[in-house]
Amino acid sequence: MHNFIGKSDTIGVISLGCSRNTVDSEKILADVRAHGARICSVQNASSILVNTCAFTKDAKEESIDVIMDLIDLKKKGKIKKIFVHGCLSERYPEELRRNFKEVDAFVGIADFKKTFDGRARRLTAKHLAYLKIAEGCDNACTYCAIPQIKGALRSRCVSSILREAESLDASGVKELNIVGQDITLFGWDKSAKKTRDPRSCAPLVGLLKKILKRTSIPWIRLFYLHPLRMSDELVDLISTEERICPYVDLPLQHVSARILKLMGRGMGKKEISCLIQRLRKKIPDMALRTTFIVGFPSESDSEFGELLDFITTHPFDRLGAFMYSQEEGTRAYRFKGQVDEKTKQERYDALMSLQQKISEGLLKKELGRIRQVLVDEDKKSVRGVTIARTRRDGPEVDGVAYLSSKKILKIGTLVPCRITDSYEYDLVAEAL
Repeated sequence: MHNFIGKSDTIGVISLGCSRNTVDSEKILADVRAHGARICSVQNASSILVNTCAFTKDAKEESIDVIMDLIDLKKKGKIKKIFVHGCLSERYPEELRRNFKEVDAFVGIADFKKTFDGRARRLTAKHLAYLKIAEGCDNACTYCAIPQIKGALRSRCVSSILREAESLDASGVKELNIVGQDITLFGWDKSAKKTRDPRSCAPLVGLLKKILKRTSIPWIRLFYLHPLRMSDELVDLISTEERICPYVDLPLQHVSARILKLMGRGMGKKEISCLIQRLRKKIPDMALRTTFIVGFPSESDSEFGELLDFITTHPFDRLGAFMYSQEEGTRAYRFKGQVDEKTKQERYDALMSLQQKISEGLLKKELGRIRQVLVDEDKKSVRGVTIARTRRDGPEVDGVAYLSSKKILKIGTLVPCRITDSYEYDLVAEAL
């Protein structure tokens, strides 16, 4: 791509997909800037770089729609160049080149060896950051195309991670979100197979302790923890370390024993129930987040009903859902009993409707409580309040707190408040 970049170019970025893609986009921009281009807003850019996602059918369609919109802008003379990066380019390079000849360059996923770069341009607010500690995945989930796109697990070296964490700390970051495809796998690729404990995440625990020791960042949040490796050591660290948010992001995907086996998740419904009880007991103030897939091949009405019953019995504080996407190259692609789109949509709607009621009931229990919140916006919103979040809410994926205050609160400020009201997913609070 660098052959197409001139020193007079102004580059704007559109980053699609998850927080891991945000990290990649930051590093790509640092590399672009090192080759002489100037980074600016999309509105003022002469060239646009889009970092794509190809995890699901919807993600691929969104990426293609953005590319087509950019091509339209280029034809109208509003931009000069288009660069397409990321998962879509990695997965379908020839098809993209054949169908989108107006694009100047297609580039695959970012070189993971270049992940740490002190010149990286932040795409998040200054008070929060994402720190990716590993790329790729060694899990064998039958529905997931990530191993084909991103490759096998590749853990970053600890010294590189710590340097980046220290740099972010020095820049004033108040919330550090540690991410990866599955961070409980961190370090597995650097140990001998015969010494790996399939239910341990000791390297991750060791890394977290070093980050805690080497930085003073007040909020550290963990994203994407596989339930199979929620070891006692990790749970104890979350429960006892004040700076690690009491927030467990535990993608379960389903609860039916048969579906879980077809998915290759490595555990059953009984184990999941026991794990949730253990987490609730060890971390009493925990916000438990999960994701489920509806419409997996051969999922019956009764198995979907089993899922609804489970979240009623074991209510989750935060819950997201995906409609199963039939991804070529995965084992589940050829499974019999593919569920039609209408049924998937109906099941998705039913699940999210139930979760909305559960969330509304759980948030009502927050009324009157004193919570610390992190101010995400320093300007008054249309509601006349500032937008903030509790330690129990992750950025972008969870709810917010509409915070009223007698004084203007600066972005990135940690503020004690009293919860005065609640909605389905959000809170209303008053600064103390």
